Amino acid sequence: MTTVLGLCLGAGAFLVWWSLWVPGAEPAARPHGWSARTQDRLVQAGVIAVSPQALLGTALGLGLATFVLVTAVSDAPGIAACFSFLAARAPFALIASRARSRQRAARAVWPEAVDHLASGIRAGLSLPTALAQLGDRGPEQLREPFSAYARDFRATGRFGPSLDALKARLADPVADRIIEALRVTRDVGGTDVGTVLRTLSEFLRDDARTRGELEARQSWTVNAARLAVAAPWMVLALLATRPANAAAFNSPGGLTVLVGGGVLTVVAYRVMTRIGRLPVEERVMR
Repeated sequence: MTTVLGLCLGAGAFLVWWSLWVPGAEPAARPHGWSARTQDRLVQAGVIAVSPQALLGTALGLGLATFVLVTAVSDAPGIAACFSFLAARAPFALIASRARSRQRAARAVWPEAVDHLASGIRAGLSLPTALAQLGDRGPEQLREPFSAYARDFRATGRFGPSLDALKARLADPVADRIIEALRVTRDVGGTDVGTVLRTLSEFLRDDARTRGELEARQSWTVNAARLAVAAPWMVLALLATRPANAAAFNSPGGLTVLVGGGVLTVVAYRVMTRIGRLPVEERVMR
């Protein structure tokens, strides 16, 4: 009797485990980590053809070339290592700056795009058609991804995958909210999508206006702080042009100064950016 009960318990546990592995029931894997964040930043910067791995390779190559060049000029490997680190960070800083610039421009036109979308839906257009029209009549900065969406939808006739591709092209949290609202409306129906879009448009206008005022007030402070961080390294670059000065940094004391200065620079820059950073909305609906 005990054996039969054990077999029944084991069979029941196996059936419960098996029910969790129904084909097609697994959630789709979502990108995460450094690669996903860097890919979003590249898309936001408009550099779609470059992968995170290619960006990393470029940064490493630039750092290595800078190390070899500065070592050949100054004969000071410690100084060369500092400037190679700065050079390796340059591609990431350039991409981040371009992404922030394009996001500011997109933030200013998203309310107009939402208004176009709400007007189209209010006029009786279907959701796919209203979205496709943004490729022709929407803001200039957003026409290219919506035109690509229109081509995808005409080619496949599948609304969901076309929305997923549009989200990947935009890589924007505002676009994620709009697209998911439209997806829910398409799947379950609803008559409040126009109200939701109009409310979202007002919220985006208020957010863009407030953020613009804050960025204008803090821009001179942030730029001054960046100049203060960069100034010691500019002086070091000038000093390294003289062999006697460069040789001083090959000693243990000179290397200690370089390492300490580098650590303090990184810490100061991180603290500065943390203090001056405005709240940034994360992409939680990839």
